[in-house]
Amino acid sequence: MSAPPSPTFNNVSPLPAHPLAARSLAAVWHPCTQMARAAVVPPLPMARGEGPWLFDVEGRRYFDANSSWWVNLFGHSDPGIHQAIKDQLDRLPHVMLAGCTHEPAVTLAEKLSVLTQGALGHTFFASDGASAVEIALKMSFHSWKNRGQPQKKEFICLRNGYHGETIGALAVTDVAIFRDAYEPLLMQAHWVTSPDSRQAGSELKALADLRQTLNQRQDHVAAVILEPLVQCAAGMVMHSPDYLRGVRALCDEFEVHLIADEIAVGCGRTGTFFAWEQTHQAGENKRWPDFITLSKGISGGTLPLSLVLSTETVFQSFWSDEVARGFLHSHSYTGNPLACAAANAVLDRFAQADVVAQNQVQAQHLANALGPLAHDARVQHWRQRGMVVAFDVTGQHERFAERFHLAARQHELLIRPIGQTVYVMPPYLIDADIAQFLFEGLNATLNEVVHD
Repeated sequence: MSAPPSPTFNNVSPLPAHPLAARSLAAVWHPCTQMARAAVVPPLPMARGEGPWLFDVEGRRYFDANSSWWVNLFGHSDPGIHQAIKDQLDRLPHVMLAGCTHEPAVTLAEKLSVLTQGALGHTFFASDGASAVEIALKMSFHSWKNRGQPQKKEFICLRNGYHGETIGALAVTDVAIFRDAYEPLLMQAHWVTSPDSRQAGSELKALADLRQTLNQRQDHVAAVILEPLVQCAAGMVMHSPDYLRGVRALCDEFEVHLIADEIAVGCGRTGTFFAWEQTHQAGENKRWPDFITLSKGISGGTLPLSLVLSTETVFQSFWSDEVARGFLHSHSYTGNPLACAAANAVLDRFAQADVVAQNQVQAQHLANALGPLAHDARVQHWRQRGMVVAFDVTGQHERFAERFHLAARQHELLIRPIGQTVYVMPPYLIDADIAQFLFEGLNATLNEVVHD
C-alpha cells in the first residue's frame, strides 16, 4: 500500500516524511487529524519514552509538555507501574466482569471509595473517557426512571465544555470543530454560560443562567455535567471552587444530579487528587457530586481505563429483582485486570509519596519560571491551576497551533496548542531546572512564531 499524494497548502511544500511516517499515512487513520494536512506535516515517529522525555526514531528527544494527551503522570516507562502490570500479566490478563470479579478491580474500587470518604462508594468500569461520560448520562437518566421520574431525561452543560466524541458525550460537548458535523445525530441539551475567569463577573452570570434554566426545566432535567476548575479542550478555561459550590447548591435545590467530569482534571492535575476537593471548606459538610468520571491519568499513561464513581442513592435506585431495572451497560474489557493493576500502582504512588504535596511544590516551580510570560506583550490571560499553565497569544496568526508545534520541536518540546492557547500539562517530574528549560523553550518558540 502506498501513501496518498502529498498536496500543497498555501504554497507550502510537504515536510519530508520518515519511512515509518509514510507507512503510517498510508495505513493509519490518525485521530483529531485532517489526513490531507498530515500529508504535508507528517506524524512524528516515536521510538521510546523515558521519564518526561520522548525519543523519535532518529534519537532526538522531546519534553512531553502535554503528557501525551494528559495521560502520563509519572513519566514514561515508570518502573513501578510497569512492574505492577507485568506481575498481573503472569496471573490474570483478563476475565469478563459480568458474573466474575478479581482482586485488582475490587481493590481499585475500594481505594477510590476511600478517597471520597465513602461518598461515592460504587465504581463502574469502562475503557475511555467518552465511554465514562456515556455511562454517567445513561445512569443518571435510568436512575430517575427507576425512581418513577422518566421525564427527567434532559441535560444541562456549559458553553465551551468538552466531554468526548461519542454520540451521547458529543451531545453535551460545546466545541464546534468536534460537534458541528454530527449535530443532526445528537440529542438536544441545554447550554448555560461558561464561568470563564478571563471575563469579569462570569461566575455570577453563569450561576444566574444555570438557575434560570433549572427553574424553567427542573422537572425534565436529569443532570448538570461540567469539568471542575478547568475546561480543557476549550483552551484551558478556568474557574474557581466558589462556582462549583454554587452549582452543587443549585443541583440540590432543584433536585437534579451533578456529574463532575474529571477525566482530564483528576488524579492530581489541579492541586488535589480530585479537582472537586477544592470545594471543601473546613467546618462544613463535604458535598460531593452524584457522579465523578475518571480516565486518562488513572493508569499513568499505560493502558486504557475509565471509571464512573456514584453514590449509594444512585446505586440503590437500580437494586431490584427486575433485570430491566439493572444497569446493563457493558464493555468487553470492562475492569481489565492489567489496567486495574496499573491504576492501583498509581494510587499507591499518591498515598506513599504524597504526590499531591509534591505537585504543589512543582506547580510553584512552574509559576516561578513561566510567570514572566504574563508580562509579555504578545501574551494575555496567563493562568494556572495546579500543574496546568496556559496563556493566550494576542493577534491573529495563520495556522498558529501547527507552526508553534513544529517550531517547538526544534527546542526539544512536544507541545500542541489549542487554537491560540499555549498550555503545558507536564508529567509530575518538574524541578526548578526543568521549569526553566520549559520557559526558555516556550519563549524561544514564541519569538520564532510571533514577531510583533
